[in-house]
Amino acid sequence: MSADVENTLCNVLRTEEFSLQVDESTLPQNEALVLAYVRFIKEGKLVQELLFARELLTDTRGESIFRTVEDVFKEEIPLTNVIAVATDGTPSMLGRHRGFLSYLKEKVPDLLAVHCVIHWQHLVAKRLSDRLHRSLQYVITAVNKIKSSALRERLFSQLCEENDEDFKRLLLHTEDTELHDNVEKSRADIAYLSDLYFKFNEMNLQLQGDQLNLIKTRTVVTAFIGKLAIFGQNLGYGEYRQFPNLNDLKENGGLPDDVVRSFCDHLSMLHEDMCERYGDILSMMIPDWVLDPFTSLAGVEVTCQEELIEMQANEELKPKIKGGYTSFWLQQEIRQLYPRLWNVAKKFLILFPSSYLVERGFSAVTGLLGKKETAYR
Repeated sequence: MSADVENTLCNVLRTEEFSLQVDESTLPQNEALVLAYVRFIKEGKLVQELLFARELLTDTRGESIFRTVEDVFKEEIPLTNVIAVATDGTPSMLGRHRGFLSYLKEKVPDLLAVHCVIHWQHLVAKRLSDRLHRSLQYVITAVNKIKSSALRERLFSQLCEENDEDFKRLLLHTEDTELHDNVEKSRADIAYLSDLYFKFNEMNLQLQGDQLNLIKTRTVVTAFIGKLAIFGQNLGYGEYRQFPNLNDLKENGGLPDDVVRSFCDHLSMLHEDMCERYGDILSMMIPDWVLDPFTSLAGVEVTCQEELIEMQANEELKPKIKGGYTSFWLQQEIRQLYPRLWNVAKKFLILFPSSYLVERGFSAVTGLLGKKETAYR
């Protein structure tokens, strides 16, 4: 059965262009696993499928990952059918000379590559000041202490349901007097980080899902980076309402000016980091006609003008845009009649904007292995 499914998928990929999402991870038993998903068009719809899961028998270098992918494609699927690839930002994937992408681009020079746009909280942690870092460690230590005991975790969950205020006090509780004093001094830091991580988590949820494309991703990323600048400005002006926990603390006792300035500096550094890290997405130009093919010809590339004029003159197509730009462009008729336009639009639609699927796959595998180990015990 599984062989039939694999053969069916390979038959499709032999003749269809597709995007690839690939990543490697080391499992709890120290086994290195490579997962790969593909996204392609089938019967006018975007389809995502697991292409393979392979164990790396030696190391996790970029070359080893590429050889694994190449071995799957050999004599089955032309590498040139890959129009885009999404990976995480690790050196084994993005290394300029020996990363997976460098080897793949030797075979497919015009390949479009993006790295994962979720898990921005890692960037937050990298730019923390010493004081903010210490404050975050208090929370992490408390959470780990609670989660280390099943009884404590159940009692903690019950307490959370009954009273959120008790939940906050429990997280900050410690028997060490010096540590306790430091935690009290760090209440503002913890309130700020709590609000900030909540905003990041909200954005991460928007960047997950099977149907996310590059256009939607650019919208979310651009908006959030713009918000970071506003957050810093408003805090500098004494406006705290965008940070509810921080605002509560301000109303109940005030915040030192130097502490607030440190938050503004942190937000400014985050803004700069993200503008640099996601500069390729921010600078990406999406032609107006991709979103609305029946718009003005102003600014349209010369190579696309003739086909766009022909499309706009096709009265039978105009009602179909009401279903949205994605379903419009995925029609077989569009792809056949207007190949130049499709060649531009396809990457915005087919490309994986993140490695969300492989990360979800690794999470599922780890969960299954954990259950299996528990059963053996």
